[in-house]
Amino acid sequence: MALYDFTAPRLFVEADLAEGRVLPLERAQANYLLTVLRKSEGEPVLLFNGRDGEWRADLVPNGRKSAELRIVARTRHQPAPPDLHYLFAPLKTGRLDYMAQKAVEMGAGTLCPVFTRFTQGERIKLDRLRANAIEAAEQCGILAIPDIAEPVRLPTALDALEPERLLVFCDEDAPVADPVAALRGAAAGAPPLAVLVGPEGGFHEEERALIAARPNTVALSLGPRILRADTAAVAVMALVQAVLGDAR
Repeated sequence: MALYDFTAPRLFVEADLAEGRVLPLERAQANYLLTVLRKSEGEPVLLFNGRDGEWRADLVPNGRKSAELRIVARTRHQPAPPDLHYLFAPLKTGRLDYMAQKAVEMGAGTLCPVFTRFTQGERIKLDRLRANAIEAAEQCGILAIPDIAEPVRLPTALDALEPERLLVFCDEDAPVADPVAALRGAAAGAPPLAVLVGPEGGFHEEERALIAARPNTVALSLGPRILRADTAAVAVMALVQAVLGDAR
């Protein structure tokens, strides 16, 4: 039997979830189920709020453009949120959307925007970042919505990391031929993790020195090719999860 039910649509809701509750749908959610997916009365919908696990509900249309959901039963209990911080320099909007979604899919528990010397612009819409995190969770069976941290400068972000948290620093100039060996040599067991991916222009030398001076940090090369920041996000998250994280 499959671990997740991908046949029923999944929706994130803010309300508390419990058997027997009836939840009115927001207009956009009702339109998605009734018009886009053409769902009918009684068809199942999976609900989650990041607190109460996942629940199956039955769709109850109220006319052509509105509907409510009657909660029937819990399908999965709420897991502990992943303890992996994803630190990133904000990118242009379209690529930032992609990067945020992929980081969530790959197990990030906290998204931390970090302004660096070469970051392109210093404006980031946190509500849009959260919307992308929710969309990724809805599509991929994830129950814990990542925390969205306030943007900070790089020195502040480094100071906020607990000393025991291993920081994986994506550094295209790192003299490491084998990233798997580098990760295995950096820590034993399953330490709390943080990943840092910089902007398209890379890190300034002063920033490199600041990062290198932090204890419990490993600089990681992702291979002989220069990757775009959004591609690097997927590559490093896959490596970290496979070697030290929840994919072992």
